[in-house]
Amino acid sequence: MTATNTGPVIERTAGNLEARIYRDRAAAGAAAARAAAEAVRAALATRGEARVVFAAAPSQRETLVGLRAAGGIDWSRVTVFHMDEYIGMPADAPQRFGRFLREELWDAVRPGAVHVIDPGDDPEAESARYAALLGQGPIDLVCLGIGDNGHLAFNDPPVADFADPLAVKVVELDDACRRQQVGDGCFAELADVPARAVTLTVPTLMAGRTLVATVPGRSKRAALAAALDGPISESCPASVLRTHPACTLFADVEAYQ
Repeated sequence: MTATNTGPVIERTAGNLEARIYRDRAAAGAAAARAAAEAVRAALATRGEARVVFAAAPSQRETLVGLRAAGGIDWSRVTVFHMDEYIGMPADAPQRFGRFLREELWDAVRPGAVHVIDPGDDPEAESARYAALLGQGPIDLVCLGIGDNGHLAFNDPPVADFADPLAVKVVELDDACRRQQVGDGCFAELADVPARAVTLTVPTLMAGRTLVATVPGRSKRAALAAALDGPISESCPASVLRTHPACTLFADVEAYQ
């Protein structure tokens, strides 16, 4: 389907998933931000509050820029979480995902409550603490991306479990995931990338009432194709998005074609 200059150039469905493909990553990110803002406003209107989980990655920047500018959101009634965090990184390291989201969004909009994963010296205990926080109420919105290896958060294919009994867990990162962090410019070389992380599990992400996925760039092409058209399997964790009742994916043509 061909649309206006600001609309999608392709629209399709894959299972329950609605995929909208835009001419470039700026347009895809702006559209994702509009969808995310709408979900937050809807939660505020119906529940009086909103609880939102964010991915932290360069692929999310355009979406976060759009959310910073979105009107009609009383951020003081929004509680925010993030999806994952490296184990063993200093608290002030620029690669920390909590820091990324503070700089890209939270410091600008000032949510009412900010919950940051801090693995510290006991990442198992931190996983349990964070799971308890997440379990205090529904998650209205999950803003996520798809990794180059098809991961959701840090649920890489070797550790992803669509029926995971845990809400948050400690994982080993596979080499494809770690190489992506270098390719994204977050680390100078593979040896610098931590080997372990704390992550929200697939069922936790899928429990969000609305999912908005932003997937730009040529490096995502194989993962996006598998997510949309391959088997629904932990071999491509993002394929599970096709089973969610309210997930919309925003990509650019470089990621899709």
